[in-house]
Amino acid sequence: MAAKRRSVEVAERVPIEIDPETVYFIVLKAREYDEKDELGEPGPDEDPAEEAISRGMRYYSDDPVAQEIKDAIDNLNDDHQAELVALMWIGRGDYTAEDWKEAARTARERHTGPTSEYLLGEPMLGDYLEEGLSQLGYSVEDMEP
Repeated sequence: MAAKRRSVEVAERVPIEIDPETVYFIVLKAREYDEKDELGEPGPDEDPAEEAISRGMRYYSDDPVAQEIKDAIDNLNDDHQAELVALMWIGRGDYTAEDWKEAARTARERHTGPTSEYLLGEPMLGDYLEEGLSQLGYSVEDMEP
């Protein structure tokens, strides 16, 4: 009975070009990155918004886990980077699984800067990517860390 259920799940998968195992690697690393402690509050003379951006840039540029995520994303081709963004958007609720092609197309059209910086700036990136995979019919339980 379990084999039948699994074949139904596979049949319902939305085809994606990016390797789900690559996405899962980024999910694991993003969760590891999100577990790190936040940096301190800005000083009295610092603009909180500018300081937050600056802290974030300093934080992940010096963090080996963030560097692994950045390298994994930067090494993807443009189409796979767009699909990664679309997966995050679906997991975040901006699009549904039925909107997959539109989400991926929109991500390609809106691409203006480094995808890794955009995604590393997203709190809960790992959760959103996992949810996006799940909504498209891919189970992280079937993937190896």
